[in-house]
Amino acid sequence: MEDKTYFFAVDLGATSGRTIVGSIADGRCNLEELTRFPNNLIVQGGHYYWDIQGLYFEIIRGLKEAARRSLRISSIGIDTWGVDFVMIGDDGAILRNPRAYRDPVTFSAMDDYLRHVISRREVYDITGIQLMNFNSLFQLYAMRREQNSALTCAKKILFVPDALSWMLTGNEVCEYTIASTSQMLDPRTGQLDERLLQSVGLSRSKFGRMVMPGTVIGVLTDEVQQLTGLGPVPVVAVAGHDTGSAVAAVPAKDEQFAYLSSGTWSLMGIETRQAIINDLSYERNFTNEGGAEGTTRFLKNICGMWLYERCRLEWPEEVRRLSHPELQGQAMSVEPFRSLIEPDNQLFAAPTSMIGAIQQYCRETGQPVPETPGELCRCIFDSLALRYRQVFQWLQEFAPFRLDVLHIIGGGSLNKYLNQFTANATGVTVLAGPQEGTALGNIMLQAKGAGLVSDIWQMRRIIANSVNLVRYEPQDKAQWDAAFEKYLTITNK
Repeated sequence: MEDKTYFFAVDLGATSGRTIVGSIADGRCNLEELTRFPNNLIVQGGHYYWDIQGLYFEIIRGLKEAARRSLRISSIGIDTWGVDFVMIGDDGAILRNPRAYRDPVTFSAMDDYLRHVISRREVYDITGIQLMNFNSLFQLYAMRREQNSALTCAKKILFVPDALSWMLTGNEVCEYTIASTSQMLDPRTGQLDERLLQSVGLSRSKFGRMVMPGTVIGVLTDEVQQLTGLGPVPVVAVAGHDTGSAVAAVPAKDEQFAYLSSGTWSLMGIETRQAIINDLSYERNFTNEGGAEGTTRFLKNICGMWLYERCRLEWPEEVRRLSHPELQGQAMSVEPFRSLIEPDNQLFAAPTSMIGAIQQYCRETGQPVPETPGELCRCIFDSLALRYRQVFQWLQEFAPFRLDVLHIIGGGSLNKYLNQFTANATGVTVLAGPQEGTALGNIMLQAKGAGLVSDIWQMRRIIANSVNLVRYEPQDKAQWDAAFEKYLTITNK
């Protein structure tokens, strides 16, 4: 075991994080989880923050575990959620825990910016990015508006994966895929747009040099080497946005596929060579994010298992003790399509009570109010599947190729009920897996940087050899067609 070479992946989501090692042999990639830990939102002074030092501590803990096991680490790669950033002062110190994208300060900032600074259409035409209130551009505008002292004093602004890489190496970069989530990058030039930066009082010098996935950022500092017991291991820029790494891991055979990265957020899209920025993509608020090998991830963000996760936190202890399959299975005994919600309604963005928000929506739309965990789960799963159908139909209009298969990757790919509902709703074959798509993409991009694989298609062939995909075929077409009409009526879409 000690003779193998391992790639070390840090995979941070909005609710939890992991360190994982992967090795490649005989055309397969094998993963092993080293550590797992919560990623807690800190609520203080009316704001939501991430504990960046706590995340650094957990990365160090994972590296120590690798050293304890005498694993030969070839390189390290970090992926995280998008849009959030860390501010660094002149003295090289972090100026404050980074704001979390769900911070209430962002709620009104986007509309104010688009009304008074640069118009909605102009911002979209520059970036091709879905207009969402928490995008970095609007966070920065909100901070300027409140005269945020950390922003005023910032020498550098680093997106979260880049900040963690800086903490390990001392080198400042701006990785392309994570920068593309900011609503400040022009996909045509591949650079941050000067006009948008100036609109929030920033210059290009505030950000690190732009790098693409596969670039070596630097090696572990002497301090980190001493802390962990490792040597000068390289830190590689993978697709720093977790969805970028996940989509790189889709085990597709060719370009004619759609994907659904299913987790706290659901991200449904296609992979294209060029950004799609036109009247229809603007009207439907689709996004063009950077992908591996210069591809574009044309997709739409959908509020995913966040709805379920937040409800689960509110249920009594005896309910929370049930496994996910047990709890989700209760939904199958409930009448289908009894209550439907619009998953992306602002009501569900950051409610004090998710159960209360779902019940309020159903009450206000004249539907039966779900009360039990089974009823709430069924409402969520039915609604998500129908929303997936709506977005998939739009993708079929945009795609320059036929879409016959939908790959579901990420933790949500284990939800067999929602997977079947998604096949039923969309009317196409669903292939579920891998669950560890983000970690696999992270590791395979490190392997590509090391020259072990030639391109993304070889990466995908190795991943397809490494996982068991579960196939779901559409069923109950008439029932789901009728449910979709009901969904469109309720949501007024």
